[in-house]
Amino acid sequence: MAASLRSIVQASRSPFARAGIASARFSSTVPKQSTLKDRLAELIPAEIEHVKQIRAQHGKKSFGPVLVDQLYGHVSPSSRLSSMRGLPALIWDGSVLDAEEGIRFRGKSIPECQELLPKAPGGSEPLPEGLFWLLVTGEIPTQEQVTGLSRDWAARAAIPEFVEEILDRCPPTLHPMSQFSLAVTALNHDSAFAKAYQDGISKKDYWGPTFEDAMDLIAKLPNIAGRIYRNVFGDGKLPAIDLHKDYSHNLATLFGFGENEAFVELLRLYITIHSDHEGGNVSAHTGKLVGSALSDPFLAFGASLNGLAGPLHGLANQEVLVWLRKMQEKIGENASDVAVKEYVWSTLKGGQVVPGYGHAVLRKTDPRYVAQREFALKHLPHDPLFRLVGQVYNIVPNILLEAGKAKNPWPNVDAHSGVLLTHYGLTQMQFYTVLFGVSRAFGVAAQLIWDRALGAPLERPKSYSSAAIEKIFRDHE
Repeated sequence: MAASLRSIVQASRSPFARAGIASARFSSTVPKQSTLKDRLAELIPAEIEHVKQIRAQHGKKSFGPVLVDQLYGHVSPSSRLSSMRGLPALIWDGSVLDAEEGIRFRGKSIPECQELLPKAPGGSEPLPEGLFWLLVTGEIPTQEQVTGLSRDWAARAAIPEFVEEILDRCPPTLHPMSQFSLAVTALNHDSAFAKAYQDGISKKDYWGPTFEDAMDLIAKLPNIAGRIYRNVFGDGKLPAIDLHKDYSHNLATLFGFGENEAFVELLRLYITIHSDHEGGNVSAHTGKLVGSALSDPFLAFGASLNGLAGPLHGLANQEVLVWLRKMQEKIGENASDVAVKEYVWSTLKGGQVVPGYGHAVLRKTDPRYVAQREFALKHLPHDPLFRLVGQVYNIVPNILLEAGKAKNPWPNVDAHSGVLLTHYGLTQMQFYTVLFGVSRAFGVAAQLIWDRALGAPLERPKSYSSAAIEKIFRDHE
């Protein structure tokens, strides 16, 4: 089954994949001793020249028409279609999402990242540190460079005492995502970029303090997320960050699962595949938009988290798990395919969607779903909820096509992630979006660094009223 799923994802190779999205200017051979900041400083001048060349050669060319339907994006109040779907309007270098093939990080597919990125000793899943290096530089780092990044993040991990106090004073009834956004925004107090800007830093040097803030942001998220988890669901006591462990191992330890190596491996995979999904999704675009006002990375990513908290974005994995559990309660474990089909039809006839199926861009099975399924086949093949997920995968697409409910009836990443976390004991669904947020920081932070390095402008698209649109077309009739 795993092989067949992967074949679905890889069956159609887009021109992007064949050409290789990663530019030739990014070499996979890097100096062994260079730090991430050193390597970035070497890459920035060449990339500035490269952008100048693109603008000189293609800057005045048309880049796709805009339809009125793309602005409205919906056919009824209950529709979940995306506004501005497919509208080319952003530069996002870390990843490109192809409708047929799925996500590629700097030109590399998820299976390629799993194969090429450095791993922890004895581990088989890629370390998120390596993925961040790839997002920032376009290069596959060495094991030594990834280890250095792990140590750097561990050394930066402490959060200010006043932020600890803010979190400790939050009532446990305040949603974990609200607490997460609150704490990340408060880190702005010590922003290197905000201070440098106040001191009159030159525009060409903006990227330096932005890099430092981005590194601090990612490094401090485990302590913030761990504190929220322990305050809301535990006894409030947090273990210390281990300077000799990787990012995912420390995060798992803060949650209380550090002794479970399979769970640590799951976090390494989870963070890697949830890190970036090009720039148009709500959390990524929000971070870029707010960052374009020269807000520091803490303010920009705090805004990203507020978008991620929505049920049409990061909260979707929670909806999937709720739906699956309700199905189990209704039809029992090890139910027949007929019973599953009847439950799916009852969901649709009740005016609801099947959560975890369909995507604004993807037209094939999400490769992130495939990666998680392969992990489950390896580590928890007999888990009842995982087996139900497999049944649903075999049944739902045909029903959605028959019902005319979706042009894309295939599962996305949310259809699987909650089941894996539940298996290992992380059962608090309210917390799942926080874990998604930790992951998404990697992609948002990497792009903010490059936006500062390349001098990306303030985002200010043109808006129209409905009356103005009518007038435009009336005047041309």
